[in-house]
Amino acid sequence: MSQGYNNNPRRKKIQDGDYITEKEQPIRKNPRPQQKPNKEKLPATVEEQIDKLRERGCIVEDEEFAKETLTDINYFRLAHYFSLFLEENGKYREETKFRQVMRVYDFDRRLRNLLIEVLEEIEITLRAHCSNYHAIKYGATGYLNADTFSHVHKHPAFLSRIQRLIDSNRDSEMVQHYLKKHGGEFPLWVIMELFSFGAVNLFYSDLKPQDKMEISKAYYGLSSGTLELKLRMMSDLRNHCAHYHRLYDWEMADLHSAEGSVFEYILIMKEIYRRPRKWREGFLKQFRRLYYDYKDIVELSMLGFPENWLEMLEEELT
Repeated sequence: MSQGYNNNPRRKKIQDGDYITEKEQPIRKNPRPQQKPNKEKLPATVEEQIDKLRERGCIVEDEEFAKETLTDINYFRLAHYFSLFLEENGKYREETKFRQVMRVYDFDRRLRNLLIEVLEEIEITLRAHCSNYHAIKYGATGYLNADTFSHVHKHPAFLSRIQRLIDSNRDSEMVQHYLKKHGGEFPLWVIMELFSFGAVNLFYSDLKPQDKMEISKAYYGLSSGTLELKLRMMSDLRNHCAHYHRLYDWEMADLHSAEGSVFEYILIMKEIYRRPRKWREGFLKQFRRLYYDYKDIVELSMLGFPENWLEMLEEELT
């Protein structure tokens, strides 16, 4: 299977189809002449999209199925999956079928949903750990005091963000209750329910070093710096999945937190989750069933899975 789109932002395409890094680019003494604007791309009907797929070698056995699919799913989105079957000459590999591509698409979609389920629990758990610890130590509204955070914390921006969250959720029953019954005074464990995964991560990273260390050791068995990095990676993975980006044959180097394969991110997810029984009976059991359903078309190596992947995912955390 081809490597699909090249996702390294430091590599630029040149005319013969190869790639060179920025450092390898020749130094131009004269400025590059102004390029003519690109020709405007014209929209194509579903029928024209199918014709284009066939011209490039894709076998469309069930045209009605293809029409329904392309009507409901943007052609540009599916192009990310069709690219997996492309040869260097711009044609699809021999015997590439429309339904094959859609099965890879469906596998990818179901995998994202599995990951999001676990990431949601990780996020909710982190909210509880941070809000419980901070509120017990500094009081229910101690978060309004800049002195309860480290010196890197930007408190005015933090308070402005909280106010925007309250304003944008003003119609919710929870917010209305605290505005009317408690004069707009929100305990930390309530206000944090409005936080995104990224906002919770930022809250943790802005805590005093001692507080971060106590949370990381007590709940995760990690150093605060290691936990901070891994939480950021999980937040990036969650955003990647939530925006329906492709996982299959996709190097995660496009995420700003760290490089690595999808499998490496899953290993970190397992470590942060820290519920061995639920991990085995929940995510791992469902993933094995998912792989069994699609093993005729997908290769786990395209997600960075090694041969002993099951042993690694089943292994108990120390």
